[in-house]
This record gives sequence, structure tokens and C-alpha cells, in this order.
Amino acid sequence: MGIIPVSVFSDADKNAYHTIWTDESVHIGGSKSSESYLRMEKIISAAKEAGAEAIHPGYGFLSENADFIQMVEESGLVFIGPSSKSVRMMGSKTAARELMSKSGVPIVPGTKKGIESVEEAKNEALKIGYPILFKASAGGGGKGLKRVNNEDELADILESAKREAKNAFGDDTVYIEKLIEEPRHIEVQVISDKHGNYAHLFERECSVQRRHQKIVEESPSTFIDQKTRANLTSAAVSAAKACGYVNAGTIEFLVDKNKNFYFLEMNTRLQVEHPVTEWITGIDLVKEQIRIAAGEKLSFAQDELKINGHAIECRIYAEDPANNFLPSTGVINYHKMPQGPGIRVDEGIDTGSNVSVYYDPMLSKLSCWSRNREGSIAKIRTALQNYIISGVRTNISLLIWVLNHSAFNSGMYDINFIEKEYLKYSLTEETSQPGEIHKIIAALSREAAKLPINGKNGKIQNEWELLKYD
Repeated sequence: MGIIPVSVFSDADKNAYHTIWTDESVHIGGSKSSESYLRMEKIISAAKEAGAEAIHPGYGFLSENADFIQMVEESGLVFIGPSSKSVRMMGSKTAARELMSKSGVPIVPGTKKGIESVEEAKNEALKIGYPILFKASAGGGGKGLKRVNNEDELADILESAKREAKNAFGDDTVYIEKLIEEPRHIEVQVISDKHGNYAHLFERECSVQRRHQKIVEESPSTFIDQKTRANLTSAAVSAAKACGYVNAGTIEFLVDKNKNFYFLEMNTRLQVEHPVTEWITGIDLVKEQIRIAAGEKLSFAQDELKINGHAIECRIYAEDPANNFLPSTGVINYHKMPQGPGIRVDEGIDTGSNVSVYYDPMLSKLSCWSRNREGSIAKIRTALQNYIISGVRTNISLLIWVLNHSAFNSGMYDINFIEKEYLKYSLTEETSQPGEIHKIIAALSREAAKLPINGKNGKIQNEWELLKYD
């Protein structure tokens, strides 16, 4: 687009991929996010220092913080995203539920405001019916989310949910929702401009989750038929209009086994899984975000969009599936990405990158496109088998397990899939076979001659030296 990007970085990220790749970069503080990426005034000061016109928040840290957006607006800079007013309306899940209810968008049965006491919680739970969920009003990501099966558990779990919500979001407000049995997590990408044009870019299936965090996403959903898709996307656009939303956002729904759907929340930002939508529509969402923020109209009309093929994304995390998914830190001493037609890697690492304790452990996102779902699964499975990251543990083995599982391949799974099925799977037995080890060594040795040795002249000559290096 001919725009010069400027990144901000913390002490821990002085050699990070985003710091090196951008045309300019500005240091904003210490390694802890509270000393850097969450310091609103430092980010705005950095933007002005660089002569920037606008700020794109990505999809973490302050991306859904209404106070930060308001500060950007008042500073004379442009926020590439929705207004602070819209984010404030949708940022509180209880307020959003009430707004959706008034706008005719189906919501999960539950309370429309925070729970004040144990007695109130017990009374509401009896009206709704067990099992129920306590959910944090101020945030997501599974923080403050607790299941209650009966009244005996309620008091202790309420206290735990409020404590966790307070620690994660600085707000201990929790509300109650009816627990939907065997639900699918389906979201709809919406986008709108400052001229009153609204559109949706179909749905994404996000039901493969671990501890309420998505790890595999695909578009379109095999579970959603044409009639349900029409109703779902119409409700999503209505939800965006209800809060006067401008720019890219996502409306998340729970869909039960009978295809009844309920509003879950709105993510007032770009989603991690936006590549699968870009694959099937041909629309570059980030480019569209920037154009909208600059005052331009949507570059397309709703009736111009068609679903083209099928796309799947896998999130690559630095965590150890064999050790209860503990985060893994260290230096990436070898990084080989899969390549080929219909393969995309949005990476945050390269050889030599340091994976620190300070931030989210996601290393990269691998996405693949094919003409149909079967082809897409085959392509991303092969891509994962050829994706080599050495120096830290990753969840690649878990992702391959998901893609090989009969429930995933049939499309008959829900958000409890990982919890229900993964315990049956012995990671050690699957990954300790000599044949698998030899395949890894062979793949590494093919690249051995290309890899420089730190502090020495020359190259690694064979796989045994490579293993010593590792």
C-alpha cells in the first residue's frame, strides 16, 4: 500500500521478528507488558515521535481497550479499528448480552448483569437450570470461566471465578449462562465502513479448543447448512449495526446440536484466525481495515462474495503436550517452514529468535487452502509433518493428532473434543517410535549444510553434528 510501518518493541523484543521487519521501530520500555505494550501513553508518544498517522493494535494487549482507543482518538491519531464507543458497548459481556437481546439476536439463557451475591446466584441458577457457567464480564480467553453442576458447588466456584476474573481483567464481575451441551463455537466475520455499508465474510468453525483457547480453525464450517448460514450471518450483521460498529470485527456464537445458535460475544478487533477467511474470500482484511480507517468505502459488496474452497489454520504454540502443555522457552536454533501452493505461514519467529517467558507462547500460524475440505486437511497435515522448529517444544504433535482423528475428519465434533478424546491418546507411544525419529533426523540433515554454527567458521556437515548442535 506504500505505507511505511513503524513497530514498537520492549526490552525482550529488541531482536524480535516484528522489530526487525518493519521500516522503523521505537523502544517503549521493559520486558513486562505492564512496562511496555500496556503503557498507552508510551505507544501514542512513539507514534507521534515517528510521525505516524494511525495505530493498528493487532489482536492482543490493548486491541479491545476502550480507554486506549479514546486516548488515540483524542490525540489526533487514527485508530485502525472500531470507535471507543462501540468497544465500550461490546466490551462488557453483560451489557452486550442486553443489547443483543433488545436487537433480536438470540442469546444464551442467563443473567444480563453481574452477580452480586451467592444467594442471587443460587436463585438465578434455579431459574436457568443446572449445569451453568460463571463467566467474566470484562474479558475472555477462558479466564473466570467456571462450570457449576449443582448448588453444593456454587458458592466455592463463584468465589474462584470472581478471583480469577479480578486477577485477569481488574474486574471481578461475573454473570451466569446456561451451559449448552455439545456446542459448536462458530463465529462470523463482519466488516463495515464509515459510510454505512455492512457485510459479512461467512463463518469460521472454531470448535477445536484446549482450555477454551482455539487451536484449529476452518472456513467454512461443515456443520452449517445454507439456511443456518443465512440466519447466522444476518444475526451477525444485525449485532454489528446495533452498536454502530465500524471496521473489522467478529460475532461469536454457540450452536447446539440442533443448529440453534446463541450470541456469545463480540471481538472488536482482528481475529488470530483471519487468514482462513482471507483464503476463501480473496479479501485482505488488514488492507481493508486500513482503507476503512482512512475513510474509504468497502472495496466490495455483499453479493460479490462467494465461498471459494476450504481453508484450515493451526496455531503453533511453544508448549509441551507431553508435560501438561507447560510453556517452553529458549532460543529457536533451527526453523524450517513448509512451503508450496496453498500454504501460508504467518510467523513471529526465525532461527535465532528467543522465546521468552513474558508473552503469549504462539510462535506462528500455519494455514492451508484447497478446493475442498479433504484436500485442505491432507495439505495442512503434510505441511505440519514438514514444519521443523528446534530449540523449544511445540504442539505440532497435538495438531497432527487432531487432523488424523476420525471425529475431526468427519466434522462431527464440538468444543469438548480435545478434553474428551486427547486423554485416550498416548503421546509417548505415538512419538517415540524409531521410524519417526529417523524421519526427523533425515529432514534435519537435508538442511544441515545450510545452517551456520554460532562462533565457528564453516557449516554443519551431517545429522550427528546437527543433533549435537541442538
